Amino acid sequence: MIVLHTEALAKSFTLHLQGGVSIPVLRDVELTLRAGECVALAGPSGAGKSTLMRCLYGNYGADSGRILLRHEGAMIDIAAADARVMRAVRRDTLGYVSQFLRVIPRVPTLDIVAEPMRARGVAPDEARARAAALLTRLNMPPALHGLPPATFSGGEQQRVNLARGFAAGHPVLLLDEPTASLDAANAEVVIALIAEAKAAGCAIIGIFHDTAVRQRVADRLFQILPVYEPA
Repeated sequence: MIVLHTEALAKSFTLHLQGGVSIPVLRDVELTLRAGECVALAGPSGAGKSTLMRCLYGNYGADSGRILLRHEGAMIDIAAADARVMRAVRRDTLGYVSQFLRVIPRVPTLDIVAEPMRARGVAPDEARARAAALLTRLNMPPALHGLPPATFSGGEQQRVNLARGFAAGHPVLLLDEPTASLDAANAEVVIALIAEAKAAGCAIIGIFHDTAVRQRVADRLFQILPVYEPA
């Protein structure tokens, strides 16, 4: 079943401090994602992989084209969705694990991971129990569960981010370099989490610069080539 499809998707950036020069980044992107598969975005640095991810999540508006996502049984166009619809999409359908953890200061790690589950109606105690189990699986000591993650190391913050992303059980998940700051043992945990999510029907789009990880998790590659040619 197709859960996400882009049609003639295009995105450019305007450099207002450089005389309004327009830099095209994406052009005519046609990407199809099915339930239970992992598609890895491939291409050289600067080709637009992260830009595409942000367009898919609605952080960047598209210049043209459509981003069709299966939400509540129907295909909706994210590129044309308003803020109310996007809040519902992000709560119930579309998850995103970026490379950076952005959270409210002074909130305990356990509550940060539990929050997306609670937003989807999971009881508080169950959400916290599931959050604790995921954090423990990602080798986060229980002593850290009650602490805010602002002072954690980069690898610890990434594991909090991953636990939060996988906890909610979204049917579509975007992963931006999920193992970038992790050691080999924690990378293995993430690989296992991706496999389990796929087996449960989750559709995943990811950026994996670690070739070995990409080969183990991706069902296929989607190549993105640069469209901007400097004068």
